Amino acid sequence: MKKLANTVSQSLPWLFTLTLVCLWELAGSLGALPKFIIPRPSEIIVALIKDWDNIWLNAQVTLIQAFIGLGIGIGLAFILAILMDRFSMIYKALYPLLIITQTIPTVALAPILVLWLGYDMTPKVVLVVLTTLFPILISILEGFAQCDKDAIQLLQLMGASPGQVLRHVKLPSSMTYFLSGLRVSVSYAFISSVVAEWLGGFIGLGVYMIQTKKAFSYDRMFAIIVFISTLSLLSMALVKLAERLIVPWMYRDKKGS
Repeated sequence: MKKLANTVSQSLPWLFTLTLVCLWELAGSLGALPKFIIPRPSEIIVALIKDWDNIWLNAQVTLIQAFIGLGIGIGLAFILAILMDRFSMIYKALYPLLIITQTIPTVALAPILVLWLGYDMTPKVVLVVLTTLFPILISILEGFAQCDKDAIQLLQLMGASPGQVLRHVKLPSSMTYFLSGLRVSVSYAFISSVVAEWLGGFIGLGVYMIQTKKAFSYDRMFAIIVFISTLSLLSMALVKLAERLIVPWMYRDKKGS
């Protein structure tokens, strides 16, 4: 009975989403939702299939920018987290600046970066770094703070260096926190890359979306939106899979409870 209840609860989000899509399709077929306002799901799927070559051509640029920026963001997040955890002065100096960067809207920051760095890939990558760095950094710092203090104290009594404490206790203990922050940052990477392309670029999903909007081709525009959302969901699912491989004991504990 409990297993059936769990299955039903897990299926509810999918059933609810499917119901909304069916109602959306029905409303569009009956003329309650005109095409110039929002196309029907079937029209969006057809547009996605027909325009796949153009979408994929532009998506390659967006993906490269997103993954380069995300990779740099992950590296910087680990470096800054280690320094901020090790030296309180660096933490006090950098943390307020990091908070300020999160208060600046992406649409306001993107044109400034384009003005400073040009219309090529560089400003897009920088924007992705800025938007993905904070969630990962905060997650790692939280992981460091939640480490087993007794284990750290034991290693220190045994003469372990700060680097050994970091490698044997802090980094392994912070992996679950890091992966949680990474799930958030993965979606941010695609969104910030597209936003940067809106405000200055020659190719990419953001540029192509603006072009379809100006051509009043709303079915293609929504097809691009669906494609971007799918990319984000797939990337988050890959991070979840990586979490099962990297920290499998967390899932064993959940099953045991």
